[in-house]
Amino acid sequence: MDFGLFLISFLSALFFAAGIVATQFGLRHLPGLVGASISVPTSAVFFLLLAPATVGWSDWNPSSAAIFAVSGLVYPAAVTLLNFAANKRLGGDLTAALGNLTPLFAIGLAVMFLGEVPHLGQVAGIAVLFAGLGLITLARVRSHSRAGLWLLLIPVAGAALRGAAQPLVKTGLAGWPDAFAAATIAYLVSASTIWTVRLSVGPRRYAIPRAGLLWFIGIGLANGMALLTLYAALNLGPVTSVAPLVATYPLITYAMNRIVLRQRSVSPLGLAGIGLSVVGVILLLVL
Repeated sequence: MDFGLFLISFLSALFFAAGIVATQFGLRHLPGLVGASISVPTSAVFFLLLAPATVGWSDWNPSSAAIFAVSGLVYPAAVTLLNFAANKRLGGDLTAALGNLTPLFAIGLAVMFLGEVPHLGQVAGIAVLFAGLGLITLARVRSHSRAGLWLLLIPVAGAALRGAAQPLVKTGLAGWPDAFAAATIAYLVSASTIWTVRLSVGPRRYAIPRAGLLWFIGIGLANGMALLTLYAALNLGPVTSVAPLVATYPLITYAMNRIVLRQRSVSPLGLAGIGLSVVGVILLLVL
């Protein structure tokens, strides 16, 4: 695998993990919908300010722009709301662990609609990685109260939508290979969607504490960079290579939670999952 593709995919996973960990702090000050109405527009404004210098408007492709806009309705808009809801009810570790299902949807759709077929070495690496991530997920699910297991559908739905967005955006990038354009358009649509939802069903006025504002601005920047690096990776390589690597963000979330939140308990099943996941990543790099 190309090292540049690996590095950009890893950066995406790092930013995803940072956003998940920061969300646990942000939700202590603001409800999810109010927080999303800050974080998503923060990213939209950030990309919009950079657009004159980063987006190749001369390569404008209306079909690709439409695809980026449609993807923005799904991700980050809908996925952000689902992830905030899952974080609030399940915590960052379990939300991140169930996000492991994302590459299953992404790769499956890429094979079906884009004709991407991983070679034998990739299949081996993906299989080992998925086995490891599956053990991590199982460890987190087993530690969760049975009474709340229906809540697992929230992050699973988020994983499905995030996975579906990847081959969709990959299609758009074929006509307009510009990750900044994809991120900018997606976030502008997402910000509009989030505020439409808030004005329709959420509180129109809400006393926003300074700490909550700062946390969700930071969350928005982290999630924005995660999306940008994901799209940059998709612009360089196939979904079947990018999706498994980005899906390793639960490993980084584990590490960050133990450093930042002092969460030290890791079950033997979780440790086995981490070990297998690392082996899977190594196989993807060398095969």
